[in-house]
Amino acid sequence: MQHPRRRGERAAYIAGLDPVHDCQEIGLLLACFEFPWDTQRALELALLRVFGVAKGTPLLVATGELLHRPQKRYDDTVLLLAEVLENGYDHPRGRAALRRINQQHHRHAIPNDEYLYTLSTFIFEPIRWNARFGWRPLTALECQATYALWREIGRRLGIRDIPTSYAAFEQFNLAYERAQFRYAADNHRLVLATRNLMLGWFLPRWLWPLGAPVIHALIDPPMLAAAGIAPAPRWLQRLAHGLLRARARLLARLPPRRQPRLLTQVSTRTYPRGYQIEALGADRGRPT
Repeated sequence: MQHPRRRGERAAYIAGLDPVHDCQEIGLLLACFEFPWDTQRALELALLRVFGVAKGTPLLVATGELLHRPQKRYDDTVLLLAEVLENGYDHPRGRAALRRINQQHHRHAIPNDEYLYTLSTFIFEPIRWNARFGWRPLTALECQATYALWREIGRRLGIRDIPTSYAAFEQFNLAYERAQFRYAADNHRLVLATRNLMLGWFLPRWLWPLGAPVIHALIDPPMLAAAGIAPAPRWLQRLAHGLLRARARLLARLPPRRQPRLLTQVSTRTYPRGYQIEALGADRGRPT
């Protein structure tokens, strides 16, 4: 499509696409044109949510990767997923990224339900974020396309028993959190390590105690409880949410993005001079 000149033109174009057949194009337009910043923030919170599942965190702690090299772990995960989303799962680079993810995961006996839950967060956390803080919410067609895209990615990663509809997968996501979110010391360690990683992107270490409650203000009570973290003060929650909604109102009035923001083309802290897909992920038998 030609670059839109007004807000809403790209959404109108997407509305004419098929949510299953065109799910890769729709996913690219949403993640790289319509909501690049929002999608990245939502997926960061999605990765945090995995640390609320107490039965899965002992393995993540045991590998040491998330505690001792969180920036590399983050960059590897972002780049592998971006290769698939930006190039497509049938593109040679997309296939290579999926192959690399499978190589990492198959080193350990991770239960299928944990894979399913992680996959569900990649679908529903961006949708929920945009409903709260995006310059517009996703349409029903865009939600269905997001489900179709990640369902196919999950299938190619060998994840079994993926629910056969958007609604069924959302029910699984909510029921899984109710059943599996509970406090564990390993959850706490992983969430703090990842939270501190995020704080380090913007603040010197001595300001982390002031910045941490801002991140906590964006996390819901069940997840905070599973990580053993106190909620942010109500006034700070209202302030943080209000600023994000003000940002959304401003974006809705600005011209649309005309060039994609491609994470595979952005210099990362771990790989400032570029990377090889085959080298991404954990080494010495550790899972990515």
